[in-house]
Amino acid sequence: MFLFISGAEIFVILVIVVMLFGADKLPEIARGLGKGMRQVKDATNDIKREIKNSAEKNDINLDIVTNVKKEISKVTDNIEDFSSPVKKIKDNVIDEITGPIKRTK
Repeated sequence: MFLFISGAEIFVILVIVVMLFGADKLPEIARGLGKGMRQVKDATNDIKREIKNSAEKNDINLDIVTNVKKEISKVTDNIEDFSSPVKKIKDNVIDEITGPIKRTK
């Protein structure tokens, strides 16, 4: 499955393309699409390279997202370390409360 399209849907699209443009035009269309995709990819890479070069010139840290994720992970671990004993106490209290109820059933 490619782009949420099943095999049957791709086949229908190909039949419609062949009917509209003819079999002799398909290689030309495919070359044009390939060239267009390559140009888009090259443009995207150029933009990324320009952003990176500009950030390096201005001493901007590009790993901000990675650093933020690491800090969030540390905070989450600290919260889990703190909340673990509280959760155990809560579970024990619930077991003590529901214990007699379970025994009567």
